[in-house]
Amino acid sequence: MSEPNVAVVILNWNGKELLSRFLPGIVQSDYGHLEIIVGDNASTDDSVSFVRGHFPSVRIIENDRNYGFAEGYNRIIAQVTADYYILLNSDVEVPENWIRPVIQAMEADAGIAAAQPKIKCYSDKSRFEHAGGAGGFMDRNAFPFCRGRIFDTLEEDHGQYDDQAAVFWASGAAFFIKRRHWEESGGFDAELFAHMEEIDLCWRLQNLGYQIIYCPAAEVYHVGGGTLAMNSPFKVYLNFRNNLMIMQKNLPFWEAVWGLSLRMCIDFIALLQFLLKGETKFASAVNKAHYQFIRNLRKTALKRGKTQTPYHKLAGVYPSSIVWAFFVKGIRYFSQLKDFR
Repeated sequence: MSEPNVAVVILNWNGKELLSRFLPGIVQSDYGHLEIIVGDNASTDDSVSFVRGHFPSVRIIENDRNYGFAEGYNRIIAQVTADYYILLNSDVEVPENWIRPVIQAMEADAGIAAAQPKIKCYSDKSRFEHAGGAGGFMDRNAFPFCRGRIFDTLEEDHGQYDDQAAVFWASGAAFFIKRRHWEESGGFDAELFAHMEEIDLCWRLQNLGYQIIYCPAAEVYHVGGGTLAMNSPFKVYLNFRNNLMIMQKNLPFWEAVWGLSLRMCIDFIALLQFLLKGETKFASAVNKAHYQFIRNLRKTALKRGKTQTPYHKLAGVYPSSIVWAFFVKGIRYFSQLKDFR
């Protein structure tokens, strides 16, 4: 039986240095029916000419301007035909056999829509990486975290998460999705621009009745922070705003009313902490996030799907507060969270 066609799609913006480091390994990937695409978001460096000159087998698709991560990918993938899409960050190193194990796991179950491999640190390959670790989860207040990474604590990989598992979300750093489910779900929400767009997509897929999985039989190594630095006020703004937006879009109505009210109170505490630390730019980013969220309440409401599954019934939901567990109870490792259903 022939293997499905796979397209690896790398969204690039002024990333010549990253492409020169990591594209050679991607081109050498051990998979038969494979197309590699660099989608360029109107770069102003010479990354496009660099790829053309050094990697003639790589297809280049150019956007007319920088549409951000979400809409940038939507526009590129609209021009790609394959059974599976792999959305791969430009700052990811891949070993030889990183594709086939994930595709095989997804082919084994028609109910699986999206997946991720094990994601580890490029700078320390013994540790899980912030962006995805061993699969993404959400707590009762819609705070995202990962197996192998809770807030800023990264675990060493000792094989403790070598079980294939259903998760809430798969990381956008190495995001595998079946084409039919990308098309059915409508892809990323362009309004999110960047950050949490993959969580929103996975949430929508779960509301449609599909599964998201983590596949430990494959792994990749992520640099991280290649687009927005960890200490960027704009990144703080996007994370706070987008988290509220995806809650409004995907929670059942009354769960959204209660959950958003509680979540905005928690965010306000974070704003006060930023002020107490003298980090006024971050406090301002949180305030701006809330203002923009409220301003666009009606617009976001129109994006709600026809079906919202009760939150506690979704895979990968931690029924308690990860904030309380981490900052009050001192829990640092996923394996210490005892009250998963």
